[in-house]
Amino acid sequence: MNNPKPQEWRADELSANYIADYKPFNFVDGEGVRCSLYVSGCPFHCEGCYNKAAQSFRYGTPYSEALEDRIIADLWHESVQGLTLLGGEPFLNTGVCLPLVKRIRTLFGDAKDIWSWTGYTWEELMQETPDKLELLAHVDVLVDGRFEQDLFDAKLAFRGSSNQRIIDVKASLETQQIILK
Repeated sequence: MNNPKPQEWRADELSANYIADYKPFNFVDGEGVRCSLYVSGCPFHCEGCYNKAAQSFRYGTPYSEALEDRIIADLWHESVQGLTLLGGEPFLNTGVCLPLVKRIRTLFGDAKDIWSWTGYTWEELMQETPDKLELLAHVDVLVDGRFEQDLFDAKLAFRGSSNQRIIDVKASLETQQIILK
């Protein structure tokens, strides 16, 4: 597993703006009915990663305006609670994720929530580049930390290993301390 120094990995240098998958109307990537965007590229290379193919920044297909429009159309469905960003590593794909979440906030405000998984810990993200912090500011719920095979627990909701935390982002940013959801 790789442990980056603060600001060592930069989205503008690593991301190829590829998408591993898009899954509308699912129930597994957060609370409620969700639309899930799986971005490509992750240098953490966690042992036991469930989406190993998406570690390559060129896996899948290039992100497109047509896909973004489809995601927005799917989010208009009344039953959809929100969007989930996974991967790969969303915070190393800010060129894709940031415009999308901004568009969602413009169209829906806080009526649709945004979840994201990341290999970064909260503490690491707080030392990161402005684009990563801007993306974080648009996220409602963050599942942080690298997957650790030795800490795997199939009974955990929305996490693969017990070191990962489900964080209420807005409350955490407001109070400047981690508030778990």
